[in-house]
Formats: sequence, C-alpha cells, structure tokens
Amino acid sequence: MSERAELAAPLYGSDRSESAQREAFTRGEYPVTVYGLGKMGLPIATVFAETTGTVTGVDIDESVVDRVNDGDCHVRNEPGLDEAVADLVADGALRATTDGAAAAEGARIHVVIVPTLITEDHQPDTSVVTSVARDIAEGLAPGDLVCVESTLPPGTCRDVLAPLLRYESGLDDGEFGIAFCPERTSSGRALADVRGSHPKVVGGVDAESTRAAALAYDELTTNEVIPVSDTTTAEAVKVFEGLYRDVNIALANELARFTGELGIDVREAIDVANTQPYCDIHDPGPGVGGHCIPYYPYFVLNWLETPAPLLATAREVNDATPVHVVDLLEARIEERGDSLAGSTVVVLGITYRAGVAETRASPAIDICRTLDDRGATVYASDPLVDAEGIPATWVHPEEVGAIDADAVVLATDHEEFDAIDWDAYPSSTVLIDTRDALDDDGLERDVYVVGRGP
Repeated sequence: MSERAELAAPLYGSDRSESAQREAFTRGEYPVTVYGLGKMGLPIATVFAETTGTVTGVDIDESVVDRVNDGDCHVRNEPGLDEAVADLVADGALRATTDGAAAAEGARIHVVIVPTLITEDHQPDTSVVTSVARDIAEGLAPGDLVCVESTLPPGTCRDVLAPLLRYESGLDDGEFGIAFCPERTSSGRALADVRGSHPKVVGGVDAESTRAAALAYDELTTNEVIPVSDTTTAEAVKVFEGLYRDVNIALANELARFTGELGIDVREAIDVANTQPYCDIHDPGPGVGGHCIPYYPYFVLNWLETPAPLLATAREVNDATPVHVVDLLEARIEERGDSLAGSTVVVLGITYRAGVAETRASPAIDICRTLDDRGATVYASDPLVDAEGIPATWVHPEEVGAIDADAVVLATDHEEFDAIDWDAYPSSTVLIDTRDALDDDGLERDVYVVGRGP
C-alpha cells in the first residue's frame, strides 16, 4: 500500500464541498495516472491533462513513452491530437513512463484504458487489465479512485478487479473507490468524443465511487454524465452497444444476400424501410472488423452461463460475409468463362475502416486469405498499412492501375482510392464494391455493389 496517502487530498470520501472538489480537480490537486497510451488511451490522457494539468501516462512500450515525452504523437489520423500532446508535454501537464507501480504511487485518480483480449478459442482474456490492477494496488492509498474505461465482460469490476485490488493493496471496502466509466470513442474523432460527443456513463461499486467519478467526468465532458446503479450495469451498457451493432450489421449483411434472388437493390429497400421511425437497419458491407464489435459478443457468449443464440448467429453471419464477397466475385468471373484459380485479384484496403490504421479482425484480410485459398494471385493496397502477415503482395495505391488484374475488390473505401480511373480497366475486369463507395453516375463500365447488384 502507498505511504503517500496524505500528499494529495482525496476525491473519494472527501469531506470538502462539491464546489471545492471541482476546483481542486481542475487545479490538479488530484493527480491522475492513465494506464495505456494507445489510440484511445492517449486521447483520454490528453483530455485529463487539459482539464487537470497533472497527468502521468503509463505504457509498456518504451518507444511510445519516449515519443510522448518528446511531445510527439504516435497515434495517427486523430484531428488535434498532435498539437495537444506537444503543447501539454511542453507545459508539463503530461508526461509518460513505463513504470506503472511508481506512477500509481503519485496518483489519486487511476484511469485504466488497456485492451481486454480474446484468446484463439474466443475466451475473454482480462490478463492485461488485471496486470495493470496489480500495479495500481502497489500504490493504492485510502481515498484513491480507480476509473476503468477498458471494455470488460459484465461483472469484471465487481467479481475480479475489486477483490484483486483489496487483496493486493491490503485496503478494505470503502477505503478506495472503483467505478466503471466506459470509453465511447471512435477512431478519427477520439478527442471530440472524449470531450463530449456522447453522454458519459459512470457506475461505481458503491455510491461514493459513483459520485466521485461523476464529479470528475463532469469536469472533463461538455455532455451529460449518466450515473447508473453499479459497475456491472455500466459494463453492460458498453457491451450492449457493441452487441446491437453486431446483430444489426448481421441483419444487413444477410439481407444483402437476397439481392440476386429477388432481383432488387437491397440497399434501396433498406434506405426506404428506415424512413419508418422504428426501423434502423445498418448498411451491408464486407463483414465486421476492428478491436470492438467482433469481440464484444464473446464477453457474453463465453463469460455468462445464459445461452445467447442470437448473438452467436450474428457472429457467424458476419464472420462468413468476407467469404460471401469472394463467392460473388467467383461467380462473376465464372460467368465470363474464367476461373478464380489462377486469376489475379487486387484487394483495395486492408484496414477495417477508411482512414484508420487498424487491421484487427479486418474483413479485408479474410477476403485476401479466402482468395489465396482458392488459388488466386492476390495483391493488396492500402495507404496506411502494408500487407505483412497477409497472403497478398502489397502495392502502392498509385501503382494499382499498373497491375493486369482480372478482378478488383474495394474492401475499404480510403479516400486515396478516389483517384483511381475505374473506366481504365478493361470491360473483362470484374469490379466488386463492398462499401457502395463508387459513384457510378459517370462510370461507363460494370460494377457489382454488395447489396445493390450489378
């Protein structure tokens, strides 16, 4: 347990007035440590530093720590983040270290934003979060507040983190606070989201934890702070958001498969159906990627005992969608009297989303693998990442047109691909647009759009 409990006033269990606590928070009297400086952690640390002027960021990657301490932002394509990090480091409001236990010693508020992993057999793996909790416990003092922003299986704070922190620190219930305060941010707009694009949810293990966390985040965000009953409710809020999107996208992807049999533009039908206020079907696409939506269902499926067949089916549908894209491509090639095996195919986009340098669970990678499995020669192009570890030869976006391709699949609609002259491809080249991103008003050639048809 930390011996510096009296060095800084506590927020949890404080006998100060609310207004005095708010002033103390914004004056930096409650030092903050943020554990995890990744693409969400660094923006969160930045906003805490803007608000309090006293933030230490922790990361296990020495290169990340060195860059932050140099005022250099390693997270790409986040508007305003480069300048904010440079200014805050120069002002002494933000610094970084690899020593989590030492950083915990100097903190009154501990903010955890590290990933919850999934094993190869889709079991939730909380080892990174519990490792951080052990570092926190080494410096945890009476009056400290632990705010967990990492997405967790519901019940983790109550059943795993709270007992671990008590055991490792030697503190009892009521001597320190724990609140779950889920990040609700998207890549490419993280600063805006942390500052207040969406209401902030907070739920504590006790009423005082909820109160203290709500006060702190109310100073951070311009939006509403929503206190909920407890940590498990707050954890469920975050997971349920992801489950809704996974199931809805699965519905859209399944509806898109009716395009050929019905002979209709399914996307048009979806758009018009959504004019009814109780209908909100998402857009179909090549599948679901990223570090969130493909993983959250397993926080329920493989964590809780209650069966969830709908969630399992949605995962199956979305996981199979990249294969369906290749099936569509293969059918188009065979219609022209050729075979996919031996064909040259260019896959445009490797990341899971345009403008985001993230390949985790990207459907584009599964498209490349399926093409390779079926004997195609695969080239992949992406302006943000290379094709390392993917069965494809990487090609610069500006050189895509030089490849004698039998087929092209637009898997991720990066703006860099807007410059491609699609009409320059021979009429025999099969074009598959999985994102409905090509403006066909001026195109003089055939394009197959997933959910629209040819």
